[in-house]
Parts: sequence; structure tokens; C-alpha cells
Amino acid sequence: MTTAHHALTAQASDAAIDTACRLLRLPTMRAQATDTIARAEREGLSYAGFLAELLMAECEDRDRRRAERRIRAAHFPREKSLREFDYRVNRNVDPAVIHNLATCEWVAKGYPLCLIGDSGTGKSHLLIALGTAAAMAGYRVRYTTAAALVNELVEAADDKQLGKTIARYGRVDLLEIDELGYLELDRRGAEMLFQVLTEREEKSSIAIASNEAFTGWSRTFTDPRLCAAIVDRLTFNATLLETGTESYRLARSKARKNGEAK
Repeated sequence: MTTAHHALTAQASDAAIDTACRLLRLPTMRAQATDTIARAEREGLSYAGFLAELLMAECEDRDRRRAERRIRAAHFPREKSLREFDYRVNRNVDPAVIHNLATCEWVAKGYPLCLIGDSGTGKSHLLIALGTAAAMAGYRVRYTTAAALVNELVEAADDKQLGKTIARYGRVDLLEIDELGYLELDRRGAEMLFQVLTEREEKSSIAIASNEAFTGWSRTFTDPRLCAAIVDRLTFNATLLETGTESYRLARSKARKNGEAK
């Protein structure tokens, strides 16, 4: 059985393309069809070339929208990019190391990342920027602070939902925990955090930012054995990056003011 093909007027063709793109959920092709048709006629594109242009535009836009959804799902508190990080005002951070981390090979391997340094030295900036790079590369990322995570775990335990919550944190490809070491955690909170780390051990990546060197973590995790176990989980196969003691924010502000004064 053959299907008869009837010549369509230009207006009918435009309407048919619009309807088909709506039904097939091809919003980018629908939006760009008219301009691409005009350019194809103007530049003498082949049918295959014209179709390839539209299909590539749709694929690229879908990739962009998926990346945007992953970034939103990560719950970053603000936007940060690696391009914005000024290595001139924080010479403790090696650009080559950051560029290597930006490839996300460590996320693919499930390795940890530890950013250690004083307040204002760029830890959160790098944590968010590297998490954003991972989300754009296709990985599922979740950002949280240590305090927010522990509070969520405690509430989940009280509601008898702890197992589900830990499993949810275990499913993301990269879990980022900021501000670890700022607050002392009671034994219950520390044990729940340890369960999250254990759930992800040697399977999926964890990145943490802390203003305390590992030697000072006993003030956060008051049980020595639990503290040692947590440090062990976070440092095995990890990239350890020390951001130093001089405030990155302060140095950047000074550099900006000096530049304006010239």
C-alpha cells in the first residue's frame, strides 16, 4: 500500500512543520525552521544539509536544557564559574590542578575531593564551580552544607525516613558538602553523616570544603574513632587542595580597588 504525496503550498508547509514539531516535541526545530529554510534556500544547502542543521540545533538545545536542569537540581546557593576564579590573588591554587579537575575524570572514577583552607580563600567558589562543570558534563550533582545535611538526616530519622534519605544522597554522582568543620556535631549527627559517606564509599564522588585541617576535625567530630573513620573515607584516593590562609575575597577586593585607582 502506498501513500499519496500531495504538493503543499508554502503556507501549508509552514503549518505542517509547526504542527509536527509540536506533536514530536521539537521546540528548537520549530523555532528555527523558518530561518533555517530561508538560509538553506539562500545558500543552496542540500536536503541532507538542511535536515542536519535542524537536528543538530535540536540536540544541542536539548543538551543545554538538560544541563540547566541538572544545575538547578544541584541546589547551588549562587552561580560560580572557573573562569571567574582569579589565580593571581590566590597563588596557593594551581591552575593546572583545577583544569584537571574540570575534566571530571575524578567524578567518573568516584574519587573524593577535599578543599581545605581558611575562610574567604575560594573554597566555596571552587566547590560550586567544579560542581557546575560536573553537572554540565552530564553528572548528577547535589550541593549542601554540613549543617543542612545533618539537620535533614536528623529530621528524616525522626520521621523514620532515614534509609530513604541516605539512599537518595547515595544516588547522585557527586555530593558536595560545604562548611564542614564550622560547627561541632553531636554523636548522632556525626554517625548519620558517616552513614552517607559509607553509602558512597568507593562508588560515587564526594567533594568537601572545610576551614579546618584534618588535625582539627576532632573539634567537629568529638568521637576520635568516628573522626578517624570519616577522615579515612574522605581521603582515600582523594585530591587534597589547600587554598591557604589569605582571604581570596579580601585580596580580590584589594586588586579591584588598585585597578580602579590607576
